[in-house]
Amino acid sequence: MFKRVLFWSTTTLAAVVFASMMFAAPAGAVAKQPAPTPTPTEMPSMEMGGMTMPGASEPVTGTVTDTVKGTDVSGAGHDMAGHAMGSVSSAGVLPATAMAGAQPLDYVLEGDTKVFTLTAEVVEWPITEGVTMTAYTYNGMVPGPLLRVTEGDKVRVVLQNQLPEATTIHWHGVMVPNSMDGVAGVTQPAVEPGETFTYEFVAKPAGSYMYHSHTEGDKQVGLGLYAPIIIDPAQPESPAPDVDVIMMLSEARVVDGQTYAAMPMAGAEPNYFLINGKAFPATETIPVKLGDRVRIRFMGIGQLVHPMHLHGMPFKIVATDGHPVPEAAQLTKDTVLVAPGERYDVEFIASEPGQWMLHCHILHHTTNDGVEPGGLMMVFDVR
Repeated sequence: MFKRVLFWSTTTLAAVVFASMMFAAPAGAVAKQPAPTPTPTEMPSMEMGGMTMPGASEPVTGTVTDTVKGTDVSGAGHDMAGHAMGSVSSAGVLPATAMAGAQPLDYVLEGDTKVFTLTAEVVEWPITEGVTMTAYTYNGMVPGPLLRVTEGDKVRVVLQNQLPEATTIHWHGVMVPNSMDGVAGVTQPAVEPGETFTYEFVAKPAGSYMYHSHTEGDKQVGLGLYAPIIIDPAQPESPAPDVDVIMMLSEARVVDGQTYAAMPMAGAEPNYFLINGKAFPATETIPVKLGDRVRIRFMGIGQLVHPMHLHGMPFKIVATDGHPVPEAAQLTKDTVLVAPGERYDVEFIASEPGQWMLHCHILHHTTNDGVEPGGLMMVFDVR
């Protein structure tokens, strides 16, 4: 034991002496200062896949020509370093006038182009009885308005930004020109408060899609800047489903009447879970006739996965991410896992009368602030 202690002490002493010799400044010399840690803007850029990626916290800049308007939309992107995690200010925010989200939006025909107008604005949005969130919205509703067009249509969407911060729109899954893709600092400058930006594209391909913010997306999307866009096939379906419903799955965080951005991280976890902006029992009950063919368009717009389970009747997965599944490859299931960004079109025949529950099978997601029942639950009422 004594030998081990003596050996350790001697070795340690030698190491200390050696280190002091290595780092001590020579007599009469000024000791060198350690090299400063590079600041974020000093971090080197990297070449990746033929693209030069900016260093850490370096503002993203770029020059993009709007191919539709033929104008220069050069400009510095927003700061990518992060954003505040505090509550969303509700000062002066008015209650929503819309009672439900994803309502169809009318268009104005200008020549051969269908023109839609979207206003990004803040409203107080009721998610269930007694619970309201301060929501970022398109046209005052969560989800924003349903844009429904036909494959091959020329589409123009005018975004008016009345938010207290910059935003953009990304057309999730829709094939648009690069300059219309809506990624702030990459394909366009962010649309600042009070500004307007016009998106133009030809609607393709047919299927179930979404549009949502791509500026501070982890904050703005969770606060309500998302909506469905359906592109119907040029040749109408025959026969069409008897019932065709959209279900956008998302999350929210409301604590002591204050709204926060809901994120999958400690201290920011959601405590409300929403179908089309509502938590059970405020979710819609869908009336269905016995024998109807029912299509559900699941859209995962939040940041969590949701295994959606239908009681009583199996369904077939007929499309994924907007693309049809050949009949021979269609799976028959009663639960489908919808991940963030995914879309699944499923169909079932309403063969059994009664009130049939559809819900997420992560059972915490069927609570409101930890109390069951709530969250991602809704009913098909088959009569």
